[in-house]
Amino acid sequence: MPFEPLDRRRLRLRPLGERQNRVSIERDAVMPDGEPGELSQAAQGVVSETAGRIAEARRAGRPVMMAFGAHTIKNGLGPVLVHMMEKGWLTHLATNGAGVIHDWELAFHGETSEHVEANVADGSFGAWEETGYYVNLALLVGAWRGLGYAESVGALIEDEGLEVPSRGRLVEELKEDLDQKPLPERAAGAADLLRAVDSFELPAGRLEVPHPYKQFSPQAAARRLGIPLTGHPMLGHDIIYIHPLNDGGAVGRAGLRDFLTFARGVSELSGGVYMSVGSAVMSPMIFEKSMSMAQNLALQGGRHIEGHFITVVDLAESTWDWSKGEPPETHPDYYLRYCKTFHRMGGELRYARADNRDFLLALCRELARCRGGSPRRRKE
Repeated sequence: MPFEPLDRRRLRLRPLGERQNRVSIERDAVMPDGEPGELSQAAQGVVSETAGRIAEARRAGRPVMMAFGAHTIKNGLGPVLVHMMEKGWLTHLATNGAGVIHDWELAFHGETSEHVEANVADGSFGAWEETGYYVNLALLVGAWRGLGYAESVGALIEDEGLEVPSRGRLVEELKEDLDQKPLPERAAGAADLLRAVDSFELPAGRLEVPHPYKQFSPQAAARRLGIPLTGHPMLGHDIIYIHPLNDGGAVGRAGLRDFLTFARGVSELSGGVYMSVGSAVMSPMIFEKSMSMAQNLALQGGRHIEGHFITVVDLAESTWDWSKGEPPETHPDYYLRYCKTFHRMGGELRYARADNRDFLLALCRELARCRGGSPRRRKE
């Protein structure tokens, strides 16, 4: 007899406005012309080299990808990422599920980052109605529309709402799709959305969801500028899984689309730049699978992905000189997953031990000083 899963409909959800938060976007936003803190000589050297490589790559029309952890958003760096997109310095961004959620909460509520220890103790951690409802609904509608994970949430922020299809429309669409072989992928998305429409009595039509702070949102800016910003969630890792509207099918479909969009970006990385900022697990894990697939396809066409430059930024100390190869298993640096993984990915690796605020502000300053013309926009 199978085990019974926990029933999320029995949970008591609270209004987001009742939550005490540690981050306020109006107070904590970091602007792109801000003063960076002091960096070590080694980290400043990585900043300068990375800026030069980015300028060179963009003049040549090559991509610059950046993956970042959720603390990049919690540290108020949304405006810096928006600035870097608007300047044409970034052609693809990627974050984890928490980064997507923190960015949404800041755009919608102006605050984020609850007190985890205290809220777990009273059972309120993550059990916030608006975050769970709106983000999960955006994923359900986005998966049905064929959008990616962060793309779905970015559309909700930028459009300040979404359109919920009627039950009749979804039923008719499913009837049409069932006669096709192979079954269109959208059919599964329609079925998941139909189930949610019925289970939660979702009204059809335009749902207005104001986002008064969307100017701080990288997801909204990416949507507006037509730049990929992909979200890479892990099941059960984020607070939206607490809400009963959460649907694993929608998460999987939207998340897989974003992973394959990310992999497509990696497949074009020859001569480009990849930055991994404060992402100890998500960024190296999705990159190595993407690079393997990309090389597989490139080699079939007589090519090889090479000449890329990788910058990794985190807070852990690394005493190993990665230009000399990989450390032995007896060395502590062997277990710095983000350095070890990226060292195996070809190209050139640089590691900077730095706070992400200081690194990105210093990088913006260096990029503004780079000469040689404006970056060339990526051809769609």
